[in-house]
Amino acid sequence: MLKKIISVGLALLFTAFTLTGCGDNKDSHTLTVGVAAGPYGDMFKKAIAPGLEKKGYTIEIREFSDYVQPNIALANHEIDINLFQHLSYLNNFKQARNLDLTAVAFVPTAGAGIFSNKITDFSQLKPGDQVTISNDVTNEARALRILQAAGLIKLNPAINPNDVMPKDIIENPYQLVIVPIEAPQTPRALDSAVLSVVNGNYAIGAGLDLSTALYTETLDKDLKNVIVIRTSDIDTLGKDIVEVVTSDDFNRVIDNKDDIFYSFQKPDYQLYQLAN
Repeated sequence: MLKKIISVGLALLFTAFTLTGCGDNKDSHTLTVGVAAGPYGDMFKKAIAPGLEKKGYTIEIREFSDYVQPNIALANHEIDINLFQHLSYLNNFKQARNLDLTAVAFVPTAGAGIFSNKITDFSQLKPGDQVTISNDVTNEARALRILQAAGLIKLNPAINPNDVMPKDIIENPYQLVIVPIEAPQTPRALDSAVLSVVNGNYAIGAGLDLSTALYTETLDKDLKNVIVIRTSDIDTLGKDIVEVVTSDDFNRVIDNKDDIFYSFQKPDYQLYQLAN
């Protein structure tokens, strides 16, 4: 009886060891990818997932409704990758919350724009017209810089451009009322506000035609979207991601003139490499 018990125990131990070994095998590893509403989930599915699947991964996409949870979920090992944010937002967010996350590659990015359902030219603006902008620190400053670039306001030059807030407006010739709101709400605000500064992913997610923007920003490096992972995965998963986004297969999807990604802004520097 004792021999039988020992034999059964060893068999169970061997089975458990075997299953554990299978779970650690990258060929059977499932990657959960966090995205926000908009085109980057589709970009991952069409341009990135196929390459990772060739490397033995199984891909699951999880959509988040805000810009906060995808980074928290990544740090907490609830997801393995995210693609929704630009580099500046990531750097500010992880510093504020002490998260060990790393951007491993840039992707082509849709710029933010100033949209309106009520006017077709800035000359039609009236005193008191409302302008909605994102209320998170990074994108609020970004939206204000866009309004300044469009000639609608002037910001205090003594303030770091990345830190400006509505109180830093020193000239407002159109007497616009700036209303910060949640980023996902900016497209919906077009039903009430005269202008709304909408990030590219939310504009596309809401069905807005990017070409109809009254003004579109020119993106610098820090405002290009990035693929983000935990820093501990940089030498494994990170390298696999870089190989995929430097591949001809990835570029063929991005350069397809029949797809929306073709109109996204690409940088004039080496894009597909470690973002940091």
